[in-house]
Amino acid sequence: MSKCIWALASANEEQYHDHEWGVPLHDDRQLFEFLVLEGAQAGLSWRTILDKREAYRQAFDQFEAEKIAAYDQKIINALLANPGIVRNRLKIQAAVANARAFLEVQQVFGSFDAYIWRFIGGAPKQNAWQTHAQIPAFSDESVKMSRDLQKRGFKFVGKTICYAYMQAVGMVNDHTIDCFRYAQLNKA
Repeated sequence: MSKCIWALASANEEQYHDHEWGVPLHDDRQLFEFLVLEGAQAGLSWRTILDKREAYRQAFDQFEAEKIAAYDQKIINALLANPGIVRNRLKIQAAVANARAFLEVQQVFGSFDAYIWRFIGGAPKQNAWQTHAQIPAFSDESVKMSRDLQKRGFKFVGKTICYAYMQAVGMVNDHTIDCFRYAQLNKA
């Protein structure tokens, strides 16, 4: 069974590829989780974040935005001392700021799902890449998403991070056409 080349680097990445990557998500808590994790990944490998994912869930209250939005300096200091996550002050502060902005978006749009999926018209974009090298680092949609998120107070949401987010939550199908998941997600 053929798979995207990046999925073969580790068992954790293969599991993620086979069951999660590119599957359309509409649950606000999961959408927020990926927003935080993609921001944490900036400058690092996705494998690093995947390997720390469970520790992130524990450290960040299962990504309940209401709880994270209320984090004070004491909790931020505890997170900075947590070896299970990426201990970067700016990224941790961004997670707290993003939780607050996330809650504001929910107030305005009714859900984060309704807000974020509007950048691609509500349905996954089906790409048809022959090779991994053809997959872009960003798109027009990710540029627009990045600008709007930043305008709303989100941090660590550049155009490349936004595109990786779009891939992760199934807004775009970027499995290569020879990958078994491409056809499965294209039909969905």
